[in-house]
Amino acid sequence: MDIGTICRREVVSIDAAEGLIQAARLMRMRHVGFLVVVEANSSNKDLKVIGVLTDRDIVTAVIAKDADARTLKVGDVMTRNPLLAIEAGSLDATVRQMREVGVRRVPVVGARNELIGVLSLDDVLESTAGLIGDIAGAIRSEQRTERTSRP
Repeated sequence: MDIGTICRREVVSIDAAEGLIQAARLMRMRHVGFLVVVEANSSNKDLKVIGVLTDRDIVTAVIAKDADARTLKVGDVMTRNPLLAIEAGSLDATVRQMREVGVRRVPVVGARNELIGVLSLDDVLESTAGLIGDIAGAIRSEQRTERTSRP
C-alpha cells in the first residue's frame, strides 16, 4: 500500500507571511491542529511545502514563552524543512521515519514535489484496522467453508 492511497487530499494550508493569530483562527475554523505552510510556484499552480505549523508549536513557542502572538508571523513559529512523504512511497518506511522524527502528521508530495495531501497516523490506523478486519473475515469465512464442506 502506498501513501497516495490513504492520505487525505483536503489540505489546510497557509502562507508563511500570514499572521499567527490568523493561523490560529484558521485552525479553529477548519477544526485542525496542523497547517501546511506553502509557497506558490510561479511557473505553475503547484504549492511547495516550506514548513508546517501545529497548535503545539503555537503553545510551546508563543503562549509558554509569553510572546505577543499579534506581532508574529507563521514563518516565525513554523517548523521549517519538515519530513515529507512521497505519494508513491512505502507506508512502512514512512511510518518508521515518522516514529524516528517524532511526528504524527506529514505533508505528502507528488512527483513534481507539489503538495497533494497529508498523511496522519490516524489515517494509517484506520487503513490498518480495515486490513485487519478483512484478514479476520477471511479466516472466519475459511472456517465456515470448512465446516459446511467437511461436516
